[in-house]
Amino acid sequence: MTKKIPLLLYILLTAVVLFSFSSNPLADDQIISYTVDLHQVTLKLYWKDDKGIPLKSIQNLKNYLDKKKINLLYAANAGMYKQDNSPQGLFIQETKELAPIDTSSGNGNFYMKPNGLFYITTSHQPVICETSKFITNGKINYATQSGPMLVTDGNIHKAFKEGSTNLNIRNGVGILPDGKVVFAMSKEKINFYDFANYFKQLGCKQALYLDGFVSRTYLPEKKWTQTDGNFGVMIGITEKK
Repeated sequence: MTKKIPLLLYILLTAVVLFSFSSNPLADDQIISYTVDLHQVTLKLYWKDDKGIPLKSIQNLKNYLDKKKINLLYAANAGMYKQDNSPQGLFIQETKELAPIDTSSGNGNFYMKPNGLFYITTSHQPVICETSKFITNGKINYATQSGPMLVTDGNIHKAFKEGSTNLNIRNGVGILPDGKVVFAMSKEKINFYDFANYFKQLGCKQALYLDGFVSRTYLPEKKWTQTDGNFGVMIGITEKK
């Protein structure tokens, strides 16, 4: 004769199971992610080397930093780019605007409104905002523009459909409630809704899509070391000196 589980215990166990699924929508084998406190590491956006030649790949970025004896902890492509590897949309590097903001309309993911920007202030504060709400004040150290916004004010982009068959590799960035930054890339093809929901379930009020199938991530601490690519701007995180 099997013993019946008390009703209260059954409810509690069910709640634990449901919570575990809802709070972890995608497993580690589906997403490679990296969470950082920008006061503990150095985050920069890279485009060209010291001779003005586009770096293009993560391997070239790593070689560039190795020569300077700088240890690369994480790298990924930082948004969309043109055929000549120049940034599509705003690019600010060390407070200098090297490419202007693009507020026009067009086709493709970049122009799916609202699109947005990810930037770092001179006081190491991360910000993600809609392009239409961006205000430059001379205190932005690095900035990259892309689109669409994945999450805005805690809400998934209205154009994304649950169960969509529009699948692709995707990477993006979000800001956690504690102010830390989370970078994520899908290891396998995923739709926009599920990818955006990943950031929402982490508690991100704002999250931005960076790019699709061309995306690569270098994260040796998790034994994930993609070093190829043919990019424009790249994110590089290094040890703080």
